[in-house]
Amino acid sequence: MSIYEFIVQGLLAGLIATVPMSLFMWLGFIYLPRKEKYPLPPKEITEELAEDTGLARHMSSGAISWLSLLCHFSYGAVMGGLYGFIIFFVLGMRPSFEVGMLLGITFGIMVWTISYLLALPILNILTPATEHPARRNILMIFAHIVWGAILGWVLVLI
Repeated sequence: MSIYEFIVQGLLAGLIATVPMSLFMWLGFIYLPRKEKYPLPPKEITEELAEDTGLARHMSSGAISWLSLLCHFSYGAVMGGLYGFIIFFVLGMRPSFEVGMLLGITFGIMVWTISYLLALPILNILTPATEHPARRNILMIFAHIVWGAILGWVLVLI
């Protein structure tokens, strides 16, 4: 199998994995206390970028919601492609089911850590996760674990 096939399959697996992740986030959001029910990171990030670029002036809140969904799924797919790239170079072959899920979960946690503790704060897009309520962080970490597990599982299957 070529590196390109691993990347394309990773893109597809990342896109697929974003569906249960998003459902998990939505269900978890329902159970957050009222004071913690501000927009989840995909929407927060999109709103911030829309404001910074001036797009927000030309978009309705509904359009920003749709854009945040598009960006969230795109990011999930791109990170899945990166996962496929890494798996190709680390293993050179498709992992077993157990190894694939473990690697996917590890990658999901790494994506959360790098995104919410480093990249987004450094780029001044979102405050660090350490400044958000613990329950929201737990929700987002587990959402990334769900994403990673499904990512690893799907990449083994396709």
